[in-house]
This record gives sequence, structure tokens and C-alpha cells, in this order.
Amino acid sequence: MKKLDNKNQTGFILPTMLAILVALSIIVISVADVIDLNYSNINRNNVSQKAFNISEAGINYYLWHLSHNNTDFKDGKTTPATPDPVLGYGPYEHNYIDNNATVAGTYTLWIKPQGNGSTIATVRSIGKVKGSDITRTVEAQVGAPSFASYAVASDSALWFGDTEISNGPVHSNQGIRMDGASNADITSANTTYVPSSQVGGNGSTSRPGVWCSTTVTTPVNCNTRSKVDWRYPVPSIDFNQVSGSLCTIKKTAFSSNAATSALAGQANACTQTPTTLTSAYLPQRATNGSFSTTKGYLIQLNNNNTYDLYRVDNETDTATNSYTGALTRTLAASAVAVPSSGVIFAEDNVWVRTNGSFSGRLTIAAGRLASSTNAANITIVDNVLYSTKNGSDAIGLIAEGTVKIAPYAPPNTGNFTLEVDAAIIAQTGSVLYPSTYATGGAKTKGFVGSSQIFKYYGSIATRQTWTWQWLTSSGGNTVRDPISGNWISGFLNSTTQYDYNLLYAPPPSFPITSSYNILSWREVLVTP
Repeated sequence: MKKLDNKNQTGFILPTMLAILVALSIIVISVADVIDLNYSNINRNNVSQKAFNISEAGINYYLWHLSHNNTDFKDGKTTPATPDPVLGYGPYEHNYIDNNATVAGTYTLWIKPQGNGSTIATVRSIGKVKGSDITRTVEAQVGAPSFASYAVASDSALWFGDTEISNGPVHSNQGIRMDGASNADITSANTTYVPSSQVGGNGSTSRPGVWCSTTVTTPVNCNTRSKVDWRYPVPSIDFNQVSGSLCTIKKTAFSSNAATSALAGQANACTQTPTTLTSAYLPQRATNGSFSTTKGYLIQLNNNNTYDLYRVDNETDTATNSYTGALTRTLAASAVAVPSSGVIFAEDNVWVRTNGSFSGRLTIAAGRLASSTNAANITIVDNVLYSTKNGSDAIGLIAEGTVKIAPYAPPNTGNFTLEVDAAIIAQTGSVLYPSTYATGGAKTKGFVGSSQIFKYYGSIATRQTWTWQWLTSSGGNTVRDPISGNWISGFLNSTTQYDYNLLYAPPPSFPITSSYNILSWREVLVTP
């Protein structure tokens, strides 16, 4: 056999090794490219996440800002005068400083208030890392609950009788006896309290924060009714915030007219008492500072966003009078356009009614802020009605003193439904139907017929008493309830219905009860 010659094998191995080296080089380069790409992606993702965190910081900053100035939607600035129709006021750029006290990037804010008295605003924050062109955008709706967040809220104890229905949340800083039907949260700031005889107790026996009498079995049985919505203790409501809100409303009223606008910026603006009457500011009736509970203004709200204004010189509240007979009045102005600010501030008492129904959003405030005595009151003398109940119409009534339903507001006889649609606050006084007439002091008329109904739609906040009904002794114009045998002043049958549209869309300049919260949140995948 012939022996094979291996001298040419090196010529075969060399190209093979070169091919392997080329392949390895390609693999190494590819791996390096993948590593570099992954590193770039990781770095970009890291920068993107930082931008996202910065944009969230912008939202949190503006929540803090609104908690210190809940009416400022321009980030403490005066420009722009006109908001962008889509984004609102802005852009407002802030440096973002990290934990090492270095500027890590910026966030740019756009703020768009919902308007019409709403506390809701849309805040858009665009985050950007320093040295990068990557941005992330977060948009949140923020809002603050107001005093219009409750069907009834009181700084004092409450008592709902067995014929009184509550539709909506009810809160007391003291305690609640709830004998009537309810369908929402019933809350008290106390674990226990001692109710007086005026609010369903005996003045000595301690009761739970929310309770009902076990003797009440109809229309709602206290012993078997659901109590899952009865919660106590919960945080109390600070009624002192209303005082500052009255001052703010007065300044807003000053700003609404050129004749008084210069006063709005003065340090003592809220104690100024000009004699100039404008569509937003109604001065004291007596220029010498004297006060009368029977003098002030009647505001008659019309259905075209206007009002008629009357000067009231006397009130005679008897069982036989309607508001036309009870009030001695003279016309001061008719078809006055509601101010664009949506507020009217009166430096005196106010009587109010609607001429049919009211279309618009308005807050009427009455206060004598330059005086430490003789708080101004608001009296409802007739129906006060919205044109619609979808949130587009709202009436706010804020009294430094008491808000009351005039005893001559319902018809003297016959069947009726007296209705009041409003968000009401009594800063220092009560919200009630009075137990006695101011004229003569006799007990007020009672209405016990099943078709004699008082209907309240809106929200109530009161420092002291809230009631539409008094259980009393015979006398005056009281009427005996044939079923219970009780003598009644006021309305035996009433319904208090909460207007849920008021929760985050209260009447203009309505005072809030707590800080702003995030209502909704989303990331925006495009930048403006």
C-alpha cells in the first residue's frame, strides 16, 4: 500500500481557522452590539423613569400649592390672562431638586380649572431630566370637598324625626339621633355624647355618636334597620373656615366692579364699608353703622341669570302674610345681570326668593364683617328653585348669622309643596324654620297634612341648630298631629335631598372643608 503524503494538510487547516476566527469575531461584535444596545435601552429607560418621577413630583407640588391657596390656578403668577382652551394656564416651569440638592431636571405645569364654582382642576405636569430630551407627562384631576359635601353638616347635635327623610350624607361634630329614613353615610365626630331634650335626649344620658330610639318602629324600625353607614368617630369639620371665605367673597365682590375694585387689594378690605351699590356689592342700609333685623335687601332671582333688587325697610312675619305683605320694600333695580364672578356680597340682611326658577350659578353672602356684633341673616321667603338639577344651576346662601325659612313662606292653608334648592351655610347661627314669630313672639304655624310638604334639595351646613320642625305645647298657631298627638310648629313631613352635583361643583367661591385630593390620574402619551 502507498503511504499518504500529509504535507498539504496545513493548507486546509489555515482557512478553517480563519473562518472560525471570523465567525467568532462576528459573534463577539454582535454580542457587544447587543450589550451596548441593552445598556443604551437600560440607560434610556432609567432616564425615562426619572422623567416620569419628576412629572409626578409636579402633580404633588401643585396639590401642596392649592392646599395653601385654593383659588390660585396660575401658580402664583398673574399671566397668562387668558388660558389655553385645551391646557389651561401655563406653562409654568420649575426646577426639580433631588435629595443631593442638585437640579436633576424640570417639570412644566399646565393648570385648567373647571370653572363655574367647581373646585376641580386638571393639572398636567411634563417631566424632563437634565441633559436629556426625554419627557414624560402625567395629568391628574384634583378637587377639594366643600361645605356642600353633605346633605346636612352641623357643629351641634342633630335629630331627624321619624317623619323626616334624609337622602345624602349627614355629619355632626357632636352626635346624631336618626329616627328617620336615610340612605348614605351618617357620621359623628364623637364616640358618645349627651343630647339635650331639644335634640332627642334628656340632658343626662350618654348616647352613641349615631343612634335611634328603640321605640321608633315606623316608618323605619330602629331595632331592625341597617346601620352599616353609621360611622363614629370621624374627623370633625372646622366651621371657622367660613369666616375667611366670607372675607374672600367680599373681596371678589369688590373686584367685580370698577367703582369698588381698588378696595379689594387693601389689607383691611374686609372691614371696609363703602356706600357704593354695585351688581356684586350691597352696602349697609344705615350709613351710621346702626343695625336692624328688619332692614336689608330682597333679592329676587330670575330665570335668565338676572335678579331684581328691593330695599327692605320692615318685616312683619305673621301667619296670614305672604312675602308681599310681610316685607315693606321698594324696587332698587330690575333685571340686574349676575356678576361674572358669580357672587353677591351684602353688608346687611338678605331676603331671597326665585321668580319661577333660577338659571345660573350664584352665591349670595350676607355679613357685617366690620362689626363684631349683629351678624347678618338670610331669610327664604318663598320657593327657591333651580331651572335644572343636573349641576348646571346652583344657588349658594352663606349667612354670617342664621338662615331661616320665613314662617310666611308656605301658604297659610291648603295643600302645598314648598321647595328650596340651595347650598346653605350658617356661619355662627342656625338653619331652621323658626319656632316663634319675630313679630309678637307667638308660636309659629304647624303643617301636619300629608300633602303639606317641605322639600329641601341641596346642602346644609350650620354652626348651631338645624330643624324644619318643632315639637311644642299648644298655643299660638301650632297644629296638633292627629297620629302622634304632638303639637307642631313647622313641617311634620319634610324631605332633605342632597344634590350630589355639589360634591365637587359647589356654587362659586363656596368654602372648602379640607385640602385637595387626586380624583383621577393618567399618563399622557403625547406632549403639548
